[in-house]
Amino acid sequence: MFKKTYYGANIAPACAYCLHGTPAADPKMILCKNKGVVSPYYCCRKFSYDPLMRVPRRQVLPNLDPKDFSLED
Repeated sequence: MFKKTYYGANIAPACAYCLHGTPAADPKMILCKNKGVVSPYYCCRKFSYDPLMRVPRRQVLPNLDPKDFSLED
């Protein structure tokens, strides 16, 4: 049937967040069960998206004033 898309269809396939890939001792490489040692941006036919492997980007929070949290005027 239809494949369920996670986070929209804007995610490009990469071994960094593939079901078959695991991080290597070298942070710039991925150990693939099918292809061996590959680049994190490499993608093969066996690519299967694993949302738990994806590291989200860090968000910048706004600076808040303590007055914003007080009930007094």
